[in-house]
Amino acid sequence: MKRTSPGVLAVLALFAAGAGFLLDHLLTATGRSTFTPSLLLPVLLLLIAAASVGVAVPVRRSVRGQGRIDPFRALRAATLARASSLLGAIMAGFAVGLLVFLLSRPIDPPVGSTVAMLALMGSAIVLVAAALVAEQFCTLPKDPDDSEPDDTATGAYGGS
Repeated sequence: MKRTSPGVLAVLALFAAGAGFLLDHLLTATGRSTFTPSLLLPVLLLLIAAASVGVAVPVRRSVRGQGRIDPFRALRAATLARASSLLGAIMAGFAVGLLVFLLSRPIDPPVGSTVAMLALMGSAIVLVAAALVAEQFCTLPKDPDDSEPDDTATGAYGGS
């Protein structure tokens, strides 16, 4: 399983920012109030971040030789870490889009909406960081027997 690419996270965040901006624009164009995320959403994202790291810690101990772990459990931990990083990138981008729309309007945005979006953005960034750490915990170290030699003259043939 390949590790999550920063480029994929950036593209997801960019598309989500556009979606957040477009959502608020469509809501205000139809005469409705702008979308404000619940203050419980950042708490939920932080709980997911803690769960992602918590599930990956036993895998890290197993990789370091401090016990055995079921490979399916390790795969589930790595999959949760990847999904969490993607979710965090999407939520961070969405919050940025909502915030940019609020700040681009000619009137001052409500403080509650701004705080909710900043909290969502911050917790989503924490989720991405925690998920990338958890994904790092789930990677196996390079096996010296599997690596290709850098220099064929001194590598596999036991040269001087």
